[in-house]
Amino acid sequence: MVYKRVKQPRISDVIMQQLETMILEGALKPGQRLPPERELATQFEVSRPSVREAMQKLAARGLLVSRQGGGTFVAEDLGAGLSDPLLELFKSHPESQYDLLEFRHALEGVSAYYAALRSTPADKATIQACYDKLQQCHEEKAFDREVAADVEFHLAIAAATHNVVLLHMMRALFTLLRQHIWDNLEQIYPKGEMRSRIHEQHRLLLQAVLDSEPEAARQAAHDHLAFVEEVLLEQGRERTRLERALRRSNLGSG
Repeated sequence: MVYKRVKQPRISDVIMQQLETMILEGALKPGQRLPPERELATQFEVSRPSVREAMQKLAARGLLVSRQGGGTFVAEDLGAGLSDPLLELFKSHPESQYDLLEFRHALEGVSAYYAALRSTPADKATIQACYDKLQQCHEEKAFDREVAADVEFHLAIAAATHNVVLLHMMRALFTLLRQHIWDNLEQIYPKGEMRSRIHEQHRLLLQAVLDSEPEAARQAAHDHLAFVEEVLLEQGRERTRLERALRRSNLGSG
């Protein structure tokens, strides 16, 4: 029998794999700055040249980017293949928002289900913190920050699924999702009662995840998106009625 020689892995390759795993699992987020080489070398208990080599390899693969005098960051455009030019096409065709809502039904329903099933105490603390931030923005009527907090709340739930495909699919859609939520809320939020109902739906979703109730969490996600869709459809019908009335008025005055 012939035995193959066992190759000792390079230290830099081991470090690279660990950093890759952290990026894949969401411990390192797009745009996040990495600690300095010296600190990473201490944490990994290796030499600085090994850390430097690992980071250079990741940079060559497009996972890390270095900024002159500013450190090393996780690439912000991870998953960009899902966002351009397809997402620009979605943005330029408003009628596609209903297709996007259907997609969100599937994606966020599954995310809510598995977040309730698998989330750790640390995950739940993160989701609660995101909700508290959303609550603060809601009370202050800080629209810009509220949209960003809304997206972060949903992404925190996706991260709690411990499913890297779900997490990165949500992150890849972040730009579109942010614009989509902005467009929806811009139409809905002027009506105070609508704003309060949406916030209550977020609270129910939060509670189902914190209580580890998967079916309730999935239902809360579906109820939330179904409400948004119904409101948008009704507003579309109302705009059509107003436009029709305006045309009749113009014809009558002519």
